[in-house]
Amino acid sequence: MTWRPRLADGTAPVLVVLLLLLVGLAIAGPAYDEPAGYLALLKRAAPLMILAIGQYFVIVSGGFDLSVGALVTAGVVIAARLIDGDESATPWVILLVLGFGLLVGLVNGLVTTKLLVPSFIVTLGMLLVLDGATFLWTDGAPRGALSAGFRTFGRGALDVPGLGELPWSVLILAAILVAAALFMRSGTGRTLVAVGDNDAVVRLSGGRVDRLRLLAFVLSGLLAAVAAILLGGFAGVSAQVGNGLEFRAITAVVLGGVLLGGGRGSVVAAAAGALSLEALFTLLNLLGVSGALESAVQGVIIIAAVAYAAHGGGLRHRLRWRPKRTPAQPAPS
Repeated sequence: MTWRPRLADGTAPVLVVLLLLLVGLAIAGPAYDEPAGYLALLKRAAPLMILAIGQYFVIVSGGFDLSVGALVTAGVVIAARLIDGDESATPWVILLVLGFGLLVGLVNGLVTTKLLVPSFIVTLGMLLVLDGATFLWTDGAPRGALSAGFRTFGRGALDVPGLGELPWSVLILAAILVAAALFMRSGTGRTLVAVGDNDAVVRLSGGRVDRLRLLAFVLSGLLAAVAAILLGGFAGVSAQVGNGLEFRAITAVVLGGVLLGGGRGSVVAAAAGALSLEALFTLLNLLGVSGALESAVQGVIIIAAVAYAAHGGGLRHRLRWRPKRTPAQPAPS
């Protein structure tokens, strides 16, 4: 019996949408007549795709993480303040930013699982805490400067024989996507999806629900820190670098067919949803459509996804897993 690759549920539609958008870019913009244009698109989309992968882990397990945008901003501001142009500080500051992302994810996960506070409220609170702390630390104006070594990951490229120069951000994205896909094929990854579908069944079968949800938040925080490093290199130091990224990441995940509320979805489709979103906004820009429409597009996608989860595929998905019940016995007369 030979193994054949098979797309996960919900992956094919977003890949079709992505293909249509890429064709639209080729028609609308001369920069996309060559592969270099699409490589530049992938470079720009890499931070959002990494954020979407992290958000996927949380959403597929039945939660939300609204703190990732503020975490990105905090990571960039912290790095600039601590490095302040000193090249020798780059390695330990990168490790510190990654550790900070892990810590924020750990706090989100612990409060959600141990104190039983809904993840929406926990991460919304964390967003406000990070925003307030960042503003207080910088007085509203980021200080310091990022070193050339730090910015290499967002702006630089690696010369690969036979392929030419490949951006570091694309290589990092590829490594993370492959690792995430392999993780979701493992027993732990499948159990994480099962937690989002029916955590009571997972508990009864001996699964560690709290640990899995905690792991999802930790991974989300870590990947948000990676996105901060890439965005800091790509866009520089700004107090608004992460504004709205939490909603873009959620939009990308649901565009990739991941079910809000958990229990279904592919990490590859979530990443493809982020790339599709970036391609859509790029196409709208080429067509001269106002950038203010971006928020409206994200809102429509999220509302449509919630409606679908409540009245469409989400309901049918759960009905397939509903255990059979024996007919009720008539009451004795």
